[in-house]
Amino acid sequence: MSIDSSNPTTTEKTTGRIRLKNQEAILAAAAEEFACHGYKGTSMNSIALRVGLPKANLHYYFSSKQGLYVEVMRNILELWDSAFSNLRAEDDPASALAEYIRAKMEFSRRQPQASKIFAMEVISGGECMAEHFNQNYQEWFRGRAAVFQAWIDQGKMDPIDPVHLIFLLWGSTQHYADFSSSICRVSGRSRQTKEDFAKATANLTHIILKGCGLTPPVKA
Repeated sequence: MSIDSSNPTTTEKTTGRIRLKNQEAILAAAAEEFACHGYKGTSMNSIALRVGLPKANLHYYFSSKQGLYVEVMRNILELWDSAFSNLRAEDDPASALAEYIRAKMEFSRRQPQASKIFAMEVISGGECMAEHFNQNYQEWFRGRAAVFQAWIDQGKMDPIDPVHLIFLLWGSTQHYADFSSSICRVSGRSRQTKEDFAKATANLTHIILKGCGLTPPVKA
């Protein structure tokens, strides 16, 4: 009987799973540290302590704090962009935008630290993300704006500036993560609940879609 050497062994599969699990744990711990203390206030040692790994093990996965920080940022943007990349010119804009708003609000609810890290990076000048926002990203952004323009040209929605609509979508959905502390203070709550996010999502959907001349889809 021949053995297919192209298939990974059980040991290799186990090692791969452990490596992936450790990487995910490190990224999650790093996100917490960067969100609480910023890039300058965070050390590889504090991340190692939070994740419960020796500092040497941390350097095995990520050689530097900057490399780890950039990877955290890259994961954030890939998560957000994946939802936005699904919009198509042939879609119904009301349904597509409602689903995108819901997805972004879920990101803010489930991963508020990620949004805060991104906000702090942008406010500080965005130097660490300069490479990400390159020509390819700019072309991707123009492609997203072109989808909105296609909806406008087809008479599916009001003639508004697609770029400013994108900025509105990004800013309004991320607000509930970035400014969660002020939202809680103003509303007199200790934290935002799942029900709070559902209500906010419904209101954002109504306001934004109506502003685009669209009728919000009826929730099943």
